[in-house]
Amino acid sequence: MNDIRRTILWVVFGFSLVMLWDQWQIHNGKKPTFFPSAVQTAPVQTGATAQAPTPDVNTAKPAGLQQNNAGDVLQAAPAAQRIDVETDVLKLQFSTEGGSLVRAELLKHKDIHHAGSNVLLMDDSKERVYLAQSGLIGAASATGWPTHKTPMVFSGSKMLKESENELQLRFESVPVGDVKLVKTYILKRGSYAIEVKHDIVNVSSAPVSPQLYVQLVRDGNKPEGESSFYSTFTGPAVFTTQKKYQKIEFSDIEKNKADFEKQSSQGYVAMVQHYFASAWLLDDTQQRDLFARKLDNNLYAVGMVAPLPAIAPGTQLSQTARLFVGPQEEKILESLYPGLELVKDYGWLTILSKPLYWLLYELYRVIGNWGWSIVALVVVLKIAFYWLNSQAYKSMGKMKAINPKIMEMRERLKDNPQQMQMEMMKIYREEKVNPLGGCLPIAVQIPFFIALYWVLLSSVEMRNAPWVGWIHDLAAPDPWFILPLLMTATSMFQTWLNPTPPDPIQAKMMWFMPLAFSVMFFFFPAGLVLYWLTNNILSIAQQWMINKQLGIIK
Repeated sequence: MNDIRRTILWVVFGFSLVMLWDQWQIHNGKKPTFFPSAVQTAPVQTGATAQAPTPDVNTAKPAGLQQNNAGDVLQAAPAAQRIDVETDVLKLQFSTEGGSLVRAELLKHKDIHHAGSNVLLMDDSKERVYLAQSGLIGAASATGWPTHKTPMVFSGSKMLKESENELQLRFESVPVGDVKLVKTYILKRGSYAIEVKHDIVNVSSAPVSPQLYVQLVRDGNKPEGESSFYSTFTGPAVFTTQKKYQKIEFSDIEKNKADFEKQSSQGYVAMVQHYFASAWLLDDTQQRDLFARKLDNNLYAVGMVAPLPAIAPGTQLSQTARLFVGPQEEKILESLYPGLELVKDYGWLTILSKPLYWLLYELYRVIGNWGWSIVALVVVLKIAFYWLNSQAYKSMGKMKAINPKIMEMRERLKDNPQQMQMEMMKIYREEKVNPLGGCLPIAVQIPFFIALYWVLLSSVEMRNAPWVGWIHDLAAPDPWFILPLLMTATSMFQTWLNPTPPDPIQAKMMWFMPLAFSVMFFFFPAGLVLYWLTNNILSIAQQWMINKQLGIIK
């Protein structure tokens, strides 16, 4: 029976290695080795989706030329200008070409990889491309309507003054195809959500029925400095009421295999990366087609196309959207749109991770330090699982106590395996020991601690959050490796407290496994290591106490 227990542990260990290798393959842009996703055929476009072409981006077009939807040069256009705008939380840059957002700097979040710099989420440079665009499509004529490539004239303030709570930016196009587009960005103090008002003016003598598109364009590269020891999702995502949150891999878009809801009257599109996101939000009363596509130069777009009511000659129609550009702070995301908080991705354990984050946040409100809040949360979990842990440690303690007897019996009957198993079962019955008693109670807790792992890995609040002394950033590795060394030491001590496997090879592996896994923690964020270290210390204390009660430790 002891062999059965060890076999189960080996299966768990082997499966863990398989999962780690599979995630490593995915992280490096390769196909999953052991768990490939099902091959899906490209969806057939029907109805409004087939009639509404998705907007395109072609970075090879000269900036000084205005072009129609067919790609024909119409007239010389002035070179695009960059407009720098700043609020208390955002430093933005807009282009007069289409009035697009081409750069977004988050003033409240410091860049971990570049000292003294803020997080640069959006950019339009040689190194990276990440843009927010909108415009009109659906014109029957070759001239088209104003798009994100149409030159516009800027007016408005560029700086949010101390006495102001709102800043308005206006970008106005010349009439294109007898339609004029005016974009008004409304930025508010302390907010990462930007209201974007589209005024469509019909200057023709006939009614027009344009379609408004909004899109996020990004290159397919991983964010700078992403760890090789854990992987987080980077790419487009869509949310609809029918299928909820759907992540889209860049590779699936390129192969035309992306599977997501194409039409909805609610939801949003987003670009997601570790800690930060951007998203376009439309009014829930508006039907929209959702798209994701590959563009030129390793660029990908995700967006929505919304048909608008007919606009009579000489009149205008106003359509408002919202653009979120900022950190994945769960409380802020929840207040903006139901389901927007899902861009903070907990994976398949969301049902456990969300209440754990809530508890962590409430502890932080009381304690005022995220590091000590992590410690307090682990203590709360240990108290909640105290009885289960006690049963596991009592079982392991009894196993450790009878281990010499088992070792002696195995040596004596090593040439008679059948008799050895019978004697082993007899010892277990006499000593009232369940060899699986140490595994099952701990297995129940594993999902909770994995869920907490994802909470700490995903929470942007850990960035630049200090704990004590040398730990100035819980989202960065320990600069002095003190926490990983302590975690390694506690893991080894736990191994000593556990019963020694009768098999010599298994016994050596039980000592090697903590060392092997501890190597990864030298590169993990300090907040994650603090969580595991605290858990180890509390587990050792409880196991030591139980071993003392059983007389194993004098």
